[in-house]
Amino acid sequence: MSSLHDNDDIKPVGSYPSSGIDVLIVGTGLAGLTASIECVRKGHNVRIIERHDDINTAGDMYFMGQSATKFFRHWPELSKEYQLISMNNAWIETFKHDGERMITPLKVSDRLRQEGMDPNTPPGAFQMRPLIYRMYLNEVQRQGIKIQFGHKVVDYYEDQDRQKAGVVTDKGERFEADIVIAADGVGSKCQKLVGGQVRAMSSGRAMWRAAFPIHHLDKNPELKEFLKLGGQNRDEPMVRTWLGPGIYAMVLIRRETCVWLMNHDITGSEEESWTHTVEPDDVLENMDKGLASSSWDPRIKELIKLTPSKTIVNFELFWRDPQPSWTSPGDRVVLIGDAAHSFLPASGNGATQAIEDAVSLATCLQIAGKQNVPEAVRTHVRFRYIRCSCAQKMGFANAELLQHTNWEKVKVNPKLAQPKLPSWIWRHDPEKYAYENYEKMAETIRQGIPFDQVDNVPPNYPPGYKYEPWNIVDMEKEVQKATVNMGSGNWD
Repeated sequence: MSSLHDNDDIKPVGSYPSSGIDVLIVGTGLAGLTASIECVRKGHNVRIIERHDDINTAGDMYFMGQSATKFFRHWPELSKEYQLISMNNAWIETFKHDGERMITPLKVSDRLRQEGMDPNTPPGAFQMRPLIYRMYLNEVQRQGIKIQFGHKVVDYYEDQDRQKAGVVTDKGERFEADIVIAADGVGSKCQKLVGGQVRAMSSGRAMWRAAFPIHHLDKNPELKEFLKLGGQNRDEPMVRTWLGPGIYAMVLIRRETCVWLMNHDITGSEEESWTHTVEPDDVLENMDKGLASSSWDPRIKELIKLTPSKTIVNFELFWRDPQPSWTSPGDRVVLIGDAAHSFLPASGNGATQAIEDAVSLATCLQIAGKQNVPEAVRTHVRFRYIRCSCAQKMGFANAELLQHTNWEKVKVNPKLAQPKLPSWIWRHDPEKYAYENYEKMAETIRQGIPFDQVDNVPPNYPPGYKYEPWNIVDMEKEVQKATVNMGSGNWD
């Protein structure tokens, strides 16, 4: 990771004294696992509980921004593993949905150079979920962090008099700590304690997603040749995207794995679940519905045909208004990750912001100390709330970009055929930001200054932006009309 990060501020485990803060983490997603190792590094005492009997390491891919991986510099073994599994040498190619090639294959690093960026510090990269989870689990095991499986949380509580918070499981068990981190995803039972669950509305859309061993491509030699790897030796990852009217698809090819995903109108067979699968025939019967003229690229259809049974997840997409509060009344229970702010797939920000949450919270707790846990939590939320609201809105802007592609403009500027990755997102360092601004932000809380009127702390969101509440109904209308209004500020 030396090309990505400075080495003069590396602080591995053992660099901080014990804080005495007992932390209970609910959930083993990216937010929960990141919080566990970062809390250990910051000197806190950590326990994790997970409702399932094991950690689910299946899945396909997600985008991890540089702002989420900067803390890796403190973790030498984890950092080495990340370098081994990362796709820094990937290529990308773009087509219309009917198969017409619009942008020829180009190495991602070369695209970055064309855009005036340093290829050694990319905004981020697509990563394989199974590999990232194994990387995290290896570090959790190295640190001896205990994960207690089979404990389904049904309620959260806090006792301000005793300065404790806790959870209740479906078996009546109670777990307590100085702070409880709810990293248990969308629909967390914690939402009742922090002010109620936000409204969810079907978007009318869903995503087919599949990942399988690449040897299945041997069944179709012609398709295998088309989906070849990149580079002179055909050994480098290749990302291919297809964009059409209200639709898009992506195929990632690595040496060992093929991943594909496609958005679509709901068909009646989708669920908001990562374990719900459909068969290839279901996809083939529905993928061309709603297309006014040309149908999907026949090569995409051939790929779907050879996808193994029980591999295609049909995940329904729900719009959700921003969660108005992330903390309990006494600020000893806090939501992070998807539990606090769910993201559209087009945002490319869900994993990134979940990891940022964890790094920020662990740092604020270390700065404040055991006697000031509530203040640390409130300060952390002020660091994160407007930033995440803006990152969520980026998902709507990217959905508009991908679903209403102007191919004439793309020929001139290929950036218009890919999701926006503005510098205010990827250049951010949540740990450094917390250390530099904790006291100033905490003081705004002590003085009773509303969060949207803070003007003495450098923004970690678009410069010049003035916070504006938004809701899913209005944003979806703007996406459909291709008129998404992001508001004030410089969003690039």
